[in-house]
Amino acid sequence: MWIRLAHFIIRFRLGLMLLLAVITAVMAYKIPDLELSYDYVEAVPDDDPAMIYYQQFKEQFGEDANLLVIGVQDSALYQAENFRRFKYFCDEVEKLSGVKYTVSLPQLQVLSKNTEDKRFELKPLFTSVPDEQAALDSLLQIARDFQLYSDQLINPENGATLMLVSVESNTLNSDKRELLVPDIQQLGSSFSEVTGIELHYAGIPFVRTVMNGKIRAELRLFLILSVLVTALILWIFFRSWDAVVFPLVVIGVMVVWSVGTLAWMGYQITVLSGLLPPIIVIIGIPNSVYLINKYHQEYRTHGDKVKALNRIIQKIGMATLITNVTTAIGFLVLWFADISILEEFGIVAGVNILATFLVSIIVIPSVFSYLPPPSDRQLKHLRFSLIDWILTKLDLLVHRHRYRVLGASVLVAVIFSVGLLRIESVSYLVDGVPADSQIKRDMQFFEGNFSGIMPMEIVVDTHKKRSATRVATLQKVEEFEDYLNQNPAIAPPVSLASFVKAARQAFYNGDSAFYTLPNKRDQAFVLRYLKNTQDSWSKSNSASSPDLLNGLADSTGQQIRISLRVADVGSNEIKKLVEEKIRPKADEIFGDSETDVFITGASLLFTKGNEFLIDNLLVSLMIAFGIIAVIMALLFGSVRMIFISLAPNVIPLIVTAGIMGFVGIPLKPSTAIIFSIVFGISVDDSIHFLAKYRQELKSNHFFVPIAISKSLRETGTSMIYTSIILFCGFIIFAASSLSGTQYLGILTSLTLVIAMFTNLTVLPALLMIFDNGKGIAGKSNQPLFHLIEHYDDFYQEDEDEEIDLSRLQVNQPTKRDYSEAKKED
Repeated sequence: MWIRLAHFIIRFRLGLMLLLAVITAVMAYKIPDLELSYDYVEAVPDDDPAMIYYQQFKEQFGEDANLLVIGVQDSALYQAENFRRFKYFCDEVEKLSGVKYTVSLPQLQVLSKNTEDKRFELKPLFTSVPDEQAALDSLLQIARDFQLYSDQLINPENGATLMLVSVESNTLNSDKRELLVPDIQQLGSSFSEVTGIELHYAGIPFVRTVMNGKIRAELRLFLILSVLVTALILWIFFRSWDAVVFPLVVIGVMVVWSVGTLAWMGYQITVLSGLLPPIIVIIGIPNSVYLINKYHQEYRTHGDKVKALNRIIQKIGMATLITNVTTAIGFLVLWFADISILEEFGIVAGVNILATFLVSIIVIPSVFSYLPPPSDRQLKHLRFSLIDWILTKLDLLVHRHRYRVLGASVLVAVIFSVGLLRIESVSYLVDGVPADSQIKRDMQFFEGNFSGIMPMEIVVDTHKKRSATRVATLQKVEEFEDYLNQNPAIAPPVSLASFVKAARQAFYNGDSAFYTLPNKRDQAFVLRYLKNTQDSWSKSNSASSPDLLNGLADSTGQQIRISLRVADVGSNEIKKLVEEKIRPKADEIFGDSETDVFITGASLLFTKGNEFLIDNLLVSLMIAFGIIAVIMALLFGSVRMIFISLAPNVIPLIVTAGIMGFVGIPLKPSTAIIFSIVFGISVDDSIHFLAKYRQELKSNHFFVPIAISKSLRETGTSMIYTSIILFCGFIIFAASSLSGTQYLGILTSLTLVIAMFTNLTVLPALLMIFDNGKGIAGKSNQPLFHLIEHYDDFYQEDEDEEIDLSRLQVNQPTKRDYSEAKKED
């Protein structure tokens, strides 16, 4: 098959390259239609009960993750002139397109009692900022006494205050958000320039926008760096421009194909799929390295360019295909994760890695068939003394000390297994940014002054209409809120009970001592005022007159919403907070009634989503391991060979996981995804080595030591070259400002280098110990065996027919006679 394929590619090389050019143009045509994704990535499946309830919650009460928060802690803010400027800043932010409403101290509205109509009214506290400092101080004291806003908008201990900016839904998950956040920051910068007062920004919309911007900017940089680094290494290895330019052409085509595939499949560019171009650059190069290196080896052997080009397809075509398949499997198994962002990334990456084989197997032989034969200078890398020295030492090592190599590898695996058991799984909302970054400092500001800004929601369902406003229900809610308020990681809750307490305070003319639930003596009066207020606001149907129950209770009055803000303490602590504190206390307070308590919100979904992501990525690794093991079984037909081929690639994973445990690198989506991808890549070296090993066994009468030595000599150079390229390609991600991307680069590079050493030492040592060559000899009649065999080193007549007839005519008698004699033997 591969002989015919080689003839076909060389014969129709021009037409095939034109076809690739047309496909590339079609892919490029669709790229301008590709859009960025601004959706909040929900890792929890749609059919998960937690997700189903969360969606119901948002339909009932609205989006909970749409608040952008701006904070200030500076006594100069309360000077009349600065406070006037701050009010202007808040008003201007509210006017921005995409802002639903804002809540801030200068815009504060307080409840006041209308004794004539027996209802409450919302009135702005600062209709204008007074010029006199004393008058402003008096109004600020009223704001501080209004307990509903204490620890919500104002920190009574140090005067820190914050502004809440509610972002409209159609802006939150669209490119409009990318315009809104910079506009808000521009207004804030102008305010800070004039007043010298520092502003702090946080909230999910802000963090998502800033982080996505950082990631996109870095990915563009990494794409450029990956190309430059790859080109530099190719030049160092081959010292030939054609060995640099045309591999880059191959990966350039594949970058266009990968991005075009996203567009044609109707996908959007996500944080994950944005990694595709640099990953394709890095992973796509080894194909070209193996092909060019084999071409140079063949040409150095017999000096026949056409024969050499044919033989690179015949001899390593199948091995290269299988390595691309195993690498693609590392990505394609993400399809089983049942998470759209992982599915899209895995499918597009896997398909295009398979396509990389097709493009490289066509372009490299075709292009080099038009170029002059390689010169002696271009073949010099085959005699690279350092590589020769390394391979000689490794050859002696596995022959003389194979049991020590195996023992050392087992010892290393055991030691690092201890570290593996220490790995913790934890993620944060603001994950990966340096501790001294502005985002991190701003988060610490809000956690220090207001306990945090991550949204969490609790719904108390009484299952009875209008029972939410009953004093007995509100008393239980108040008891629950008092318990929650004792936790330093939770900001004071806001609920219907809070509003009723604020109404009682307003009933007593703003006296903070009356910020409690109505007692038996005054509850009839306070509740009557509240009912009249609700009726008045409902009739007005005005945006400035909100529904009393809107956002605090459902329309039937049977559910009460308790809104919390929690600190970004990590997914593990959030889970403990819910399961060990909030839920048990809710069961204690409401457990003796028919009332149900549901805990939901973006924070809880974030925590569950990370657990789901990690679990699915680990399952994907197991699936990849199983599929690759099946491929090895089909190729080598032996359980023993499955172990021999997979063991050298499992050890690097154990070492990397152990390092993570010892150093304290947590297991999270950005690190968990490394293992399935790296396993698919690292096993490539094993396949190339074993493919050559099988060929050499047949050529050397199944004498294992010689087969191993020759396999190390020929494939070792390419394995070292490709590993160095992969290492340098992935290590550039270590320059990222985000720790998740840093870990991706460092751990991937480290694992691939370790895999190179294990495949050059442990793999041949295992073969020396456990393989006598007879098992392969007995299975040589298997159809799949012949796919990677092609062990015959002698030139055969049919190899070059229809390509160079003059060569066949000159050498025909001798080669035909030799070939026939060989067949008779």
